[in-house]
Amino acid sequence: MKTKKQGSNWTAYYDKDNGRYFAEIMYTSREGREQYNYEITSKIYERLGSFGDDIENERLIKTAKMTYSFENTMYGTLGPERLVWDKEADNAMNECIKKNKD
Repeated sequence: MKTKKQGSNWTAYYDKDNGRYFAEIMYTSREGREQYNYEITSKIYERLGSFGDDIENERLIKTAKMTYSFENTMYGTLGPERLVWDKEADNAMNECIKKNKD
């Protein structure tokens, strides 16, 4: 199984060492940056990339449990600038991303 899938604004990861799946959605523009991380299921991971439109992939990711958000735009934030809902899952995702880069 592939350990990484990617679209224009999203990236999904499979950590084969612990069997967990993660996804991040990131928007960057001259107005600022937004990032949202999710712990997704294997069924969501399998379906990602099968849609003709990346918006559908993002909608599917957003049905999962959000673990982290970062919003910093010139128009202000919608809430706290950085918020971690599940620190353990967020740390596991960051480790998974490091493994994929190596």
